Amino acid sequence: MSTWDQAQLHTFAAADDLHIAPLREDGLTYGTPTWIWSVVVDGDLYVRPYNGPASRWYQAAMTQKAGRIRITGTDHDVGFAPADESVLDAVDGAYRIKYEPSPYIEPMLRSGPRSTTVRVRPVA
Repeated sequence: MSTWDQAQLHTFAAADDLHIAPLREDGLTYGTPTWIWSVVVDGDLYVRPYNGPASRWYQAAMTQKAGRIRITGTDHDVGFAPADESVLDAVDGAYRIKYEPSPYIEPMLRSGPRSTTVRVRPVA
């Protein structure tokens, strides 16, 4: 799997328009794009499902490990992996900085969404 370049990361960090579409069960068709929050931490793009492990897009992402995102008007084929536990505090901080004072920030920092943090990487 590749990595994002610095220009992409800078653009992603400021963006508020990420739509995620994991592959469906057939492994070929993209699911319906879902708008979600995203943050950049230590050179990686991270997302969390508001509904934690019950989220349909999260379940598909963890099963298929691949899909597509649309951010800043551009589509990117990507891979999905669970975030390493060592970055969760930094991801919490990034969410807090980017999305406060939204009333949805506190739920995004709870154990369900936090435990289902996903690292999103481009595929080559």
